[in-house]
Amino acid sequence: MTQGSPDDLLDGLVAGDDSAYEALYDAYGAALLRAATAILGAQGDAEDAVQDVFVAIVRAGERLRGVRNLRAYLFASLRRAALRRHPGRGPVALVRCDVPAAAAPTGTDADTSARLERALAALPRDQREVLALHVDGGLTFEECGRALAISPNTAASRYRYALEKLRDALSAATRE
Repeated sequence: MTQGSPDDLLDGLVAGDDSAYEALYDAYGAALLRAATAILGAQGDAEDAVQDVFVAIVRAGERLRGVRNLRAYLFASLRRAALRRHPGRGPVALVRCDVPAAAAPTGTDADTSARLERALAALPRDQREVLALHVDGGLTFEECGRALAISPNTAASRYRYALEKLRDALSAATRE
């Protein structure tokens, strides 16, 4: 199945079409893993949470027919899978994700990247989750809010606070 519209993909998933599962993984697997790593802080735990999401999709079958926004559904499922694996987990340890969003940084960019990763790891979980869902998942604040059971305004505020903390951490590191 070539990746068509989300509706076509959903129809294939409901029908149990193997190529729909492949297309789903190709379209969302890397972003889900980056978001899970940001939320959980451990690559192995993140891989397990992503696997939990895909297993749940396979098992859901006909129940997927009611899904209106597949991307938001996937990232909300990822958050639930992460919470089941580590309820109440606080700040995370620094972890490198093996699935890069872009080319690997070099030189000064690598230093900035390392500072950014430390700053991300230091964020409170609620801010880290919104940041991961919005940036890696591409979810709107409304979708983030639904996934996290908070208002869109709260999601936007947490995102803004996260960006402020990241900006402060990076500028403080630059002054050192």
